[in-house]
Amino acid sequence: MNLKEVLEQNKEEYIQELLELLSIDTHDIGHGIKGGLEKEGQEYLIQRMESMGADEIICDSLKEEDIKKSLILHNEGNVGHDLTNRFNVYGRFKGNKPGKSLLFNSHMDVMPANEDEWDYPPFKGTVEDGRIYGRGAADMKGGLMASLMAVKLLKDAKVSFPGEVIITSVCDEEGGGNGSIQAVMSGMTADAVVNCEPSNEELILAHMGWVFFRVEFEGKACHSGTKNDGVSAIDKALKVIEALNEKEHHWLLTYKHPLLPAPNLNIGVLKGGTEGSTVPGKCVFETCVHYVPGLMSHEQVVKEFEDVVYRTARADEWMEKHLPKITLYQQGNGFEMEKNHPFVKSFHKVYQEVKEEQVKMVGSPSGCDSRLWRNIAKLPTIQFGPGTLEACHAVNESIEVRDYLQSILIYAELILEWCQNKEEN
Repeated sequence: MNLKEVLEQNKEEYIQELLELLSIDTHDIGHGIKGGLEKEGQEYLIQRMESMGADEIICDSLKEEDIKKSLILHNEGNVGHDLTNRFNVYGRFKGNKPGKSLLFNSHMDVMPANEDEWDYPPFKGTVEDGRIYGRGAADMKGGLMASLMAVKLLKDAKVSFPGEVIITSVCDEEGGGNGSIQAVMSGMTADAVVNCEPSNEELILAHMGWVFFRVEFEGKACHSGTKNDGVSAIDKALKVIEALNEKEHHWLLTYKHPLLPAPNLNIGVLKGGTEGSTVPGKCVFETCVHYVPGLMSHEQVVKEFEDVVYRTARADEWMEKHLPKITLYQQGNGFEMEKNHPFVKSFHKVYQEVKEEQVKMVGSPSGCDSRLWRNIAKLPTIQFGPGTLEACHAVNESIEVRDYLQSILIYAELILEWCQNKEEN
């Protein structure tokens, strides 16, 4: 009996495994800064790995010192998060003969959900009309469970595999990737990595880098009736924003990436003033800059952003003496993987065999942990998983049952293809 037949025979069991994981609330608190509820989900995963006969299961607590070290060495790390009861789980499944290793990377944490807005209970997996609903179905418990069920599919089919498969379930991804940073800093490695984030049945080989900035302005408050006696902090902020929009336009015209959109700068928050009758004495805006890897760098973006802010400020009589304060409060580097790498070719072959069509290679405007395995661990890395980016963080988050089951089969076939003896690839 081949893998496709065994998958069809056991699909209800594999679906139920995902539904049970979706029924465990593992949401981040304050984007992970104030903590997260991953513990129960991780404990459930450990039980499932034990029942499947994992050769080794490792619990790796998130450690502030490792996050700080990564920030210093790699410009990656989100310090100051509450890491209480937050630990990664790594399960090793060893094949029956020598071969390559393949690591599947997923995160256990999900975004919060307001039950009043949902048509289905967000923390109770529901199947309806060929879709699986629940917070984290796409982002990314679907991919996490699909990777574990790929190993189970091989075992259920009594198909031996070479090498080693490593299932990693990390915490605090929604807070910027601290879980995978911890895994990499702890020395987790393999011959190749699949990040199981949703990819819309496409193969993601690049994503944008990003930097979040907060810029604070000082003005001089007074009654609006005597406006000339004051200085509007909002007006000063708008002057800088206009200059930053010009910089964004320059980036758009200068940098072209084959898989990614143009770099962009989004003013997402603007706060200032207290009431309509008062000239605002303070103003702050927050912005996220998305930049393209290879063509641009984190250091370049920071320097050019700061240059625009301070050059504009120094050309203003008030701001020259009251320079804006710039704070960088989150960042993540971009991700790129070579199209002609043997691991990418292995995936192409498997996808073609399973779906009888060529996979489309794309980039993603949304960053994820792929960058950490590629940039810091220096491992061949691809992103492929069930679901779509549009479903992530959304009300009534869901994935197609067909997509979930198909991902299980593709992962299982990829294990067999990639983990062949090193001399064979």
